[in-house]
Amino acid sequence: MRKLLGASALALIFMAAVAKAETINLLVEGGGEMLQKAVAEKFTQETGIEVKFTVVPYQGVFDKFSAEIASGSSAFDVVTIDVVWNAKFANHVDDLSPLFTDAVRKDLPPALLADAKVGDKMIGMPAWANAEIVFYRKDLFDKPEEKEAFQAKYGYPLAPPKTWQQWRDMAKFFTRDTDGDGKVDFWGTDTIGTFTEEWMAHVLQAGSPGVILDKDGNVIIDNEAHKKALEFYITPHCADHSVPENVNEIGWGEAQNLFYQGKTAMMKFWAHAYKMTPEDSKVSGKVGVAPMLAGDAGIAAIPGPWYNVIPSASQHKDAAKKFIAFAIANNGLGIEAKLGLAATNSAYNSYAGKPGYEHFKPLLETLSAPATQGRPMNEKYQEIVDEAVLPAVQQALTCKADVGEVLTEAKETIEDILN
Repeated sequence: MRKLLGASALALIFMAAVAKAETINLLVEGGGEMLQKAVAEKFTQETGIEVKFTVVPYQGVFDKFSAEIASGSSAFDVVTIDVVWNAKFANHVDDLSPLFTDAVRKDLPPALLADAKVGDKMIGMPAWANAEIVFYRKDLFDKPEEKEAFQAKYGYPLAPPKTWQQWRDMAKFFTRDTDGDGKVDFWGTDTIGTFTEEWMAHVLQAGSPGVILDKDGNVIIDNEAHKKALEFYITPHCADHSVPENVNEIGWGEAQNLFYQGKTAMMKFWAHAYKMTPEDSKVSGKVGVAPMLAGDAGIAAIPGPWYNVIPSASQHKDAAKKFIAFAIANNGLGIEAKLGLAATNSAYNSYAGKPGYEHFKPLLETLSAPATQGRPMNEKYQEIVDEAVLPAVQQALTCKADVGEVLTEAKETIEDILN
């Protein structure tokens, strides 16, 4: 009888615990759900706190969170936001500084740690991160006749490019007419004309203290590093003719497709693309990877991290903090997902030697490079890019404008936006 009473008592306690079990709601875009699903399931198993995902398109995260803020309430306890929104939402999320223990800080690439801070507040915890690295055709780079021809022409061995000059040389070398009709049908690389992050990576490689703005918010888009980087960026198109001509129609998707279709020998691209190379593509099994290019300041890239933040109006803040702390401690669980990304050094290092994850070592080297840093933490960043930065890059890519004058005009436009 006592055993039955004991069992009944335990059952009542369990039922009460279940009744009180919390649920947290997480707003995220599709790729983010994929990367956080495994950690959410483990979190629920260990804590009893359920994690419900609301999945929307990329822009939907911004729009939905903005609407919540305007309403003064929040249906969400955690929102996973793109780093470009950190400054915009900083005043509407909780300070997560207590979650940034010494162990967490040591395990994050410096650029990710820096981008988490807006003012005096750690506004979010990195959930995953990405950066551009160098992709190249191993089958071409390893071919004896290509090696011999390159050595004879340029006087040094053909190998994955490390510097700006090597990138230019190899892009020119591989640009050719493969079918003999007198028209180039294979290019050394591509130039992206619809986004600016790739040019900004070169700005950092050239030694600029920041991109577009310095740490004090001063406009520096016309400094020597910006000029040098823009001249380098347009040269494959304007002088070397080692890229497809329609540069202002080429974005990330078009660049990726050119490489997968066997139309380019190299590309600078976000590291996740390595794992996602289609099995039926012309380059399947032939892709090599290396760290991002180095300039005078060394290797540098513009990282693409996403952050878990807690809305100030969340109704389950303690549970949300538990989830975010658990997620960073178990950050490697997302690597098995299709996108295969993480944020911590330890997560990337745990997979770095495994087949299929050859891109992790160059990605981590790029993310951790001293010159790597994020975009300006400014609420008007996107407006600045849309109204001044991208038009400047596209004007330079006409090959008819003076780079210095283009950047001076961009500076004036940016100052008008900020003032």
